[in-house]
Amino acid sequence: MANADPDAPRAPLLLVTGMSGAGRSTALKALEDNGFEVVDNLPLSLLKRLLAVHDKTLTGSDSDRPLAVGIDARTHAFDAESVVSHIKTMRERGIDARVLFIDCAGGELVRRFSETRRRHPLALDRPAADGIAREREVMAPLRRWADIVIDTTDFSVHDLRRTIREKFARHRRGELTLTVMSFGFARGLPRDADMVFDMRFLANPHWQPNLRPLTGKDEAVGRYVASDPAYVDAFERMSGLVLSLIPSYRREGKAYLTIAIGCTGGRHRSVFVAERLAETIRAAGYTLNIVHRDMSGHSEGVEAEGFALPDHGERLPA
Repeated sequence: MANADPDAPRAPLLLVTGMSGAGRSTALKALEDNGFEVVDNLPLSLLKRLLAVHDKTLTGSDSDRPLAVGIDARTHAFDAESVVSHIKTMRERGIDARVLFIDCAGGELVRRFSETRRRHPLALDRPAADGIAREREVMAPLRRWADIVIDTTDFSVHDLRRTIREKFARHRRGELTLTVMSFGFARGLPRDADMVFDMRFLANPHWQPNLRPLTGKDEAVGRYVASDPAYVDAFERMSGLVLSLIPSYRREGKAYLTIAIGCTGGRHRSVFVAERLAETIRAAGYTLNIVHRDMSGHSEGVEAEGFALPDHGERLPA
């Protein structure tokens, strides 16, 4: 048995839960591909034993590999409040325990169960909608407690895998995972955004015929947006606020922080500002991911393209 430093922090524990049919199994597989040790459908009574085996003070260097544990309403003796209590206790013991909740809109879940002809685990003799409503009620405490929520309503399997990779591939113990995301309000607010900034007050390149086909990554669009008299002061205030808040989020133990920059369609202004904000944050010494949710493609009447809609690629199974 290895003799590790008893005061060394334990390897991160990620509890993966969520709605049946939302993509939890896909998320676990993606986490495994990104270096996590994965255990699924673990009874709560065995969680403490698993942590004891995985604890660095007992198993040495192998426990540096982060652990993802899948648990949901089908787990034997499942009780969301009890799970939350377990998480609190683990954090008090110094275990870096986080919760990832995979969510999805009820209508989309009904469609998935209908297409796969699977019965909802909480409604074996009733319509899937009844089971979904019951499960949402049962899972509510965990949904509120989650450190990060991924909503797969409009996701394909590939979208979910990409999102998991972006959020967890560079996972480091004790570090804050930063994401700067551009998006279009026409496609809805990002469901996992912690801070949202609206760039619709800036001059819109969409109305310039020569700029409309371009994106915020193109130099001509950048010059146009930056030439707006309101840009410099607004950007300085926004970036200053973000940089002043990041240390506070880290101090409070937040694992993931998503800063969302929006414009009408998510193709021009938000992309340019997100890129500039990412540069500023990196210059301050932080590592981050940058995601342009709505940059590629076009949509009639707005300057942005389609979000990753469900019919773009393999659908998430129920």
